[in-house]
Amino acid sequence: MKKILLLGATGSIGMQTIDVIEQHPDRFVLVGICANHNTSRLNEIIQKHPSIQVVGLQREDLAGQIEFGKVFTGNDCMVKCIENVEYDLLVNAVVGFVGLKPTLTSLEKGKDVALANKESLVVGGPLVREALKRTKTKLYPIDSEHSAIFQCLHGNAKKEVKRLIITASGGSFRDKTREELTDVTVEQTLAHPNWNMGKRITVDSATMVNKGFEVIEAHYLFDLPYEQIDTVLHKESIVHSMVHYQDNAIMAQLGSADMRLPIQYALCYPERPVLTEDNPLDMTSTLDLHFKKMDYERYPMLKLAYELGKKEGNQGAIFNGADEQAIELFLQEKISFLDIEKSIISALENIPYVENPTYEQLEQTDRQARAYVKALWC
Repeated sequence: MKKILLLGATGSIGMQTIDVIEQHPDRFVLVGICANHNTSRLNEIIQKHPSIQVVGLQREDLAGQIEFGKVFTGNDCMVKCIENVEYDLLVNAVVGFVGLKPTLTSLEKGKDVALANKESLVVGGPLVREALKRTKTKLYPIDSEHSAIFQCLHGNAKKEVKRLIITASGGSFRDKTREELTDVTVEQTLAHPNWNMGKRITVDSATMVNKGFEVIEAHYLFDLPYEQIDTVLHKESIVHSMVHYQDNAIMAQLGSADMRLPIQYALCYPERPVLTEDNPLDMTSTLDLHFKKMDYERYPMLKLAYELGKKEGNQGAIFNGADEQAIELFLQEKISFLDIEKSIISALENIPYVENPTYEQLEQTDRQARAYVKALWC
């Protein structure tokens, strides 16, 4: 039985992780859960899984609503859960900078991480890389694109890889020109044509910041230079990503828009047990697959991600912090959609560069980026 500690338990990835665990009661046992504020859903999970030993809740003021004896609260609740329970695999499904410290803490404890928190690598890639090397631990990707690459690499040597090809749906406005983005609304932005995701990642998909994050994440996950990481537009989101080998064979992973497949692969690797899907991919009803060369002028945030990814330092922390704050303002209808890009570019131009930041310096950079964007518009 593999003991699972789940961060971000009440979010989309968290709930689907629990579904995978419940589909395989002979393989997994849930020993701990953490969430931000959704106490009603936390209580439901606690009632259903008596194996849970620790619970974390970021919102301290809501602690009285949790029906459990041992509850850690506050910003360090996830780290406290990691330190106070024995587990085999950490599933990090939280969103944002807050996911970095738990990732590092788990690796330092010698425990592998199934990673959905891409910010861990966007913000702290060099720190995570160093921790992995020192502790001999592993990261198992949960993002559908990185899981696809991970699957396509299985059984092959890295030296044989010519390039990684990350597919992108293009987001909510993939059929609009930049000129048509001037007056788009929050409601229109959140209407993703293929995926049902959280608000931030849906906005990031529309700006292509999310794909930029995935390029940086792929660099650290698979230890390949940015020159060997490409992106391609693929509206259908059926081919989740590809690996192009030096003999010009291209391996692709196809599947439905169901995140339980990459979640289960990360939890069960290298095995592939049965997974029950509501709408598994049926190739006989898949009429056409379209691929289009990426337009970096249309999606400047993706081009920017390649540039700052190569520079490393605290650039990822500025990128992420400015993006998070700008999206918050956009969702509050205080800035326009295109102001998100302006916020990120301005923050990168004005916040000092740190070449080899410590975790504390990254934390400071994150605060600086958020404060800068807030002051820019408020």
